[in-house]
Amino acid sequence: MTLILDWDGTVTVDDTLILALREFGDWQVYLDAAAALARGEITLHEEIRRDAESIRTPIDEVVAWLVERLELRPGFHELAEAYRPLIVSSNFRQLIEPILAREGVRVEVRANDVEWEPGGWRATFRNGDACGTCGEPCKRADVTSADAIGEVVYVGDGYSDRCAAQAADRIFARDGLARYLDERGVAYEPFDDLSDVTRALA
Repeated sequence: MTLILDWDGTVTVDDTLILALREFGDWQVYLDAAAALARGEITLHEEIRRDAESIRTPIDEVVAWLVERLELRPGFHELAEAYRPLIVSSNFRQLIEPILAREGVRVEVRANDVEWEPGGWRATFRNGDACGTCGEPCKRADVTSADAIGEVVYVGDGYSDRCAAQAADRIFARDGLARYLDERGVAYEPFDDLSDVTRALA
C-alpha cells in the first residue's frame, strides 16, 4: 500500500502558508487571489505565486514563527509510524520540513520551493506541466507514478487534492475536498483526526 498525505489542513490544523500570510504578508492579496481562483480566472500555482510574493520577511524568520505556533492534526505521529506516508503538497518544502523536524518525523516530502528576495518570496513549482485530466499543474502524477506500490490511499482536504484524490484507489476526505466529492458523487471515507485514518487502514 502507498499512503499519500496532503499537508495543509490534512497533516496540519491550519494552512501553513495562510498563517504566514496573515502575519507577514498582504492579506488583501490573498483574498483577491483566492477569489480569482474560485472564479476560475487563475490557476492554483498563480494564486500561490501571488501569495508568496506578498511576503518580504526572510524565510528563516517566518519558519521560526511557524515552528512555535503550527499545530498538527492529532494522530499524525501514529499514522506516520505505521505507514511511512509520502507527503505531497502544493506548499513549500522550506515551510514543511522544519515542522517535521520539530516533530521528529522523517518521511518523504514532495513540494514546491521558495526563495527569499527583497521584493517578495519567489516560488518555484516542481510540476509545471498541465494535467491531462484537470488542465492545471497538479498532484495527480504523484498518485499515478510508477513508484506507487499496491493500493494507493489518498488523504486530503482541499482544492489542490481534487484531481489527485480521484486517481487513488481509496480516498479519505474532509472539509472542501469532501464537499467537492459529494457534489460529484465520488465515494470517500470522512475523517476528522488522522487517528480515524489509522483505524480505518488497520
